[in-house]
Amino acid sequence: MPFVVTENCIKCKYTDCVEVCPVDCFREGPNFLVIDPDECIDCTLCEPECPVNAIYPEDDVPAGQEQFVQINAELSKSWPAITVRKDPPADAKEWEGKPDKLPLLEK
Repeated sequence: MPFVVTENCIKCKYTDCVEVCPVDCFREGPNFLVIDPDECIDCTLCEPECPVNAIYPEDDVPAGQEQFVQINAELSKSWPAITVRKDPPADAKEWEGKPDKLPLLEK
């Protein structure tokens, strides 16, 4: 069961999670990260590293965010891998925990 990046990552895009991934399954978009479900080995290392609690096991994705399972699968096919931590966007703190960010996702 792969892990899934959910809505709270949009416009926050903290990358603490990518450094602990042993299989380099994270992919980077303009303002969001995704996990390649074909590469994820369900090691659980990334979940506690996310400072905004945006990573969940596929079976535990919060209600109302189930579409992120498909979003991760689709976008991971075209976005490049990210394996090194980067600084978050300058306004990341302002976006933490804000609801309804899906329309802001840049593909």
